[in-house]
Amino acid sequence: MQQPHLGVQSDEQGRTSVIDPTKHEDLPTLCQRLHARVNAFVAAEAPAEGFLKTTQEQTRASLKIIEEALDRYSLDQLSLSYNGGKDCLVLLVLFLASLHTKRLSASRAAIQSVYILSAHPFAEVDDFVDDCIRVYSLDLARYAKPMKAAFEDYLQHKPHVRAIFVGTRRTDPHGSNLMPFDETDRGWPSFMRVHPVIDWHYAEIWTFIRHLDIPYCPLYDKGYTSLGGTTDTHPNPALKNRVNAEDDEGGTRYRPAYELLEDDAERLGRDR
Repeated sequence: MQQPHLGVQSDEQGRTSVIDPTKHEDLPTLCQRLHARVNAFVAAEAPAEGFLKTTQEQTRASLKIIEEALDRYSLDQLSLSYNGGKDCLVLLVLFLASLHTKRLSASRAAIQSVYILSAHPFAEVDDFVDDCIRVYSLDLARYAKPMKAAFEDYLQHKPHVRAIFVGTRRTDPHGSNLMPFDETDRGWPSFMRVHPVIDWHYAEIWTFIRHLDIPYCPLYDKGYTSLGGTTDTHPNPALKNRVNAEDDEGGTRYRPAYELLEDDAERLGRDR
């Protein structure tokens, strides 16, 4: 008999229920399914040491932060910053799972969210975000302007929003001193920033995504490890394939993003 994937709900043949990016299901059904998958993941036995064990611990900690936010604020007062990247993808899945835990998934048809586009966006990122709108029932507002101005406009459009989930991690620029709950800085539009994945390491993000078999932006399979815009983002040189150095078109071949392990190498493909 085929062995089931560790931590993922499966039947007696080891088959798993994979998120299908071509289909849409109602929000309560999706939240229930993600809740079951996340619960199965954190309950699975894992080696005492290694990324799987630490990812389970990070998942539990993040769920507590999200559930605290759901206790502090109503769903109308909460939004989620989503740009299709790996970190906010993990955050999105955990948030939807928590809606089932708190019996809130039936209270609205779509999730309030905001997407601040790069000045030079990748078509692959925009296509993936479009898929996520359909698959994860996102009510996504898009802004192609600097972050401060984008949030100002968003809060004018959604004045009831008081807190926004953000997928920032401590190894990101300006992330080292952040707390799970942080008010915005002086001079910025006022809202609570909620950082459920703030203490996750790069390898733990990929451990979660791959063990739960979550579809992700295809750029990550081409060696990109941190996504910005087309003018300042490149495949990570640490993932350059040393064996088969060229692809079918004569370009350099890179290994997928999940093969990188070190936090401090994550942004080697970014100009800034």
